[in-house]
Amino acid sequence: MPKGLKSNSSPIQISASVEETAPNTLTSEQIDLTLNVLDQEVFVVTQVNLDVDVPDSILGTSTTVSATLSTTARTTVGDISDSNVVGAAQRVIICNAAMTADGGIPFDREDPTFTALGEDYIGIVATNNMFLNLVGTNNGNIKGARVRVYGYRAIASASVYSALVNSELLSA
Repeated sequence: MPKGLKSNSSPIQISASVEETAPNTLTSEQIDLTLNVLDQEVFVVTQVNLDVDVPDSILGTSTTVSATLSTTARTTVGDISDSNVVGAAQRVIICNAAMTADGGIPFDREDPTFTALGEDYIGIVATNNMFLNLVGTNNGNIKGARVRVYGYRAIASASVYSALVNSELLSA
């Protein structure tokens, strides 16, 4: 258990999904955590499972579908180098007509999926919401993503809660 936190729930799972409003358009879905801010309640993320649709296979064109789970609203999909991104997943079809008969090679990527053995958590969410962000590139069809977040609720000390909220809001 991280210092300054006291668990007040058993492990829980939260699931959500998002679909682009139009092909290749950044779309976000707000995930309500219903935390009790008066009791300085936070959500401790221990595992994230992100699943994105397969990009369209278009001869001569590389295509992608990227998704992230973030602690604040974003204007881009972002990646794990952004401090407010808890997890990211991407599927890519690299296309060069000379490479293969059908012109494309698929790649998958998901970071991180669960905590390392020596760590207690992936992230701590101090505000009431998380956001599932999705965008495709060069696709002809609407794409979607799904997420399952594993974790538990905890009560933070006043100083820890204040630091977490400020850090989260400043990372937006």
